Amino acid sequence: MKKKSIFFILGFIILMLNISFSQIGASLTKTGTTSAQFLKIGVGSRALGMGGAFAASATDVTSIYWNPGGLAYVSSSEVTFNHVDWLLDVNFDHAAFAMKLSDFGTVGTFVSVLSMGDMLVRTIEKPEGTGEYFSAGAMTIGLSYARSLTDNFSIGFNAKYIREYIWNESAIGFAIDIGTLYRIPFLNETRLGASISNFGTKMKLHGRDILKLTTAGPGGTNVINTEHQLDAFDLPLLFRVGVAVDVIKTSSSRLTSEVNAIHPNDNTEYLNAGFEYSWNEMIFLRAGYKSLLEKDTEQGFTLGAGVNYRMYGMIALIVDYAYQDFGRLKNVHYFSLGLRF
Repeated sequence: MKKKSIFFILGFIILMLNISFSQIGASLTKTGTTSAQFLKIGVGSRALGMGGAFAASATDVTSIYWNPGGLAYVSSSEVTFNHVDWLLDVNFDHAAFAMKLSDFGTVGTFVSVLSMGDMLVRTIEKPEGTGEYFSAGAMTIGLSYARSLTDNFSIGFNAKYIREYIWNESAIGFAIDIGTLYRIPFLNETRLGASISNFGTKMKLHGRDILKLTTAGPGGTNVINTEHQLDAFDLPLLFRVGVAVDVIKTSSSRLTSEVNAIHPNDNTEYLNAGFEYSWNEMIFLRAGYKSLLEKDTEQGFTLGAGVNYRMYGMIALIVDYAYQDFGRLKNVHYFSLGLRF
């Protein structure tokens, strides 16, 4: 019965991939043509310190983002908070919670918020500002579920609500993520992971600022309500596949290497690669390279470190930091704080 379920799920994923790739197009990169770009900002300093190569190593609460199939390996309850001062004075915050429910599986919830300061409204007539201010931002909130179908194979899902806004306009969308994780214990703890992120609806701005009054008729005496026609844009669909191997694994040390291949619907394919060294699963050092082979990318080397400190009984405090090189743009520093209980 379990084998039939696995084959059914794999078949469903292949079908989703065919649909996904059919949206991508054969000759155009479609750079800059998708909505909700904040969905591509990674979460969790552990994964980002490894260059975003995490689809096969994701077994904690941050797997909600990278591969929801790994959420099935959360053994108790976990919560994480992630903050980053993103590029151009933009702030990005993420929080997630996951809890193991015995044989039912693992359930979770998450929220991500992109925010920035208020900006002056400027016009051609008043380039220094009209006295009004506007803001822009985005958020996503969702639920997760994952379950192990066998001792070595798991699958997980996210369902999420997405909203972007600027001034008096906003766009709303809905999406799902699907991920699987397979362990090969006899091959030096090799793990295979795959996920599809942001498969969902298109997004289109609506609001009062796209409405305006126009005059028509002799002498302009007729006033007509008109509306600007705006396009709807796809979500940034991402397909990840990764392989991770514990190159070294002793009673006190572990060195994990992982490589991910990523296929987006709005850019060229690229690779993420990274390492994680662990001492007694307490002290962690990480390094990686993000967006290798991606066309015109500014992303590159990443570094990271972390501490998993057991405070009392089963309660553990997890603190992680990651640094990412953005080339001609400023470097980015990620901070994560987690609690396992």
